[in-house]
Amino acid sequence: MNPQDDSGSKDRFQKFGRKLDEELGEAAEKFEREKEKVITYLNNEVVPAIRNHSSKALRTAAEQLGRLAEYMDKDRSK
Repeated sequence: MNPQDDSGSKDRFQKFGRKLDEELGEAAEKFEREKEKVITYLNNEVVPAIRNHSSKALRTAAEQLGRLAEYMDKDRSK
């Protein structure tokens, strides 16, 4: 085996490592940007919608419970 062949393999391996590191770094940065977009969307759009629908559901449940209480009170007076 020729020592120069070893040096060429080492250089190719180092170049590959640098390229891989660069690509992974770019992917991580893109992931971070996309993650921030998702968090912003959830906070600005999804959470308020859930809160709005949750409060409507609670109001509906409260109305139904009120009707049930009235029914029970009427039934008890008989």
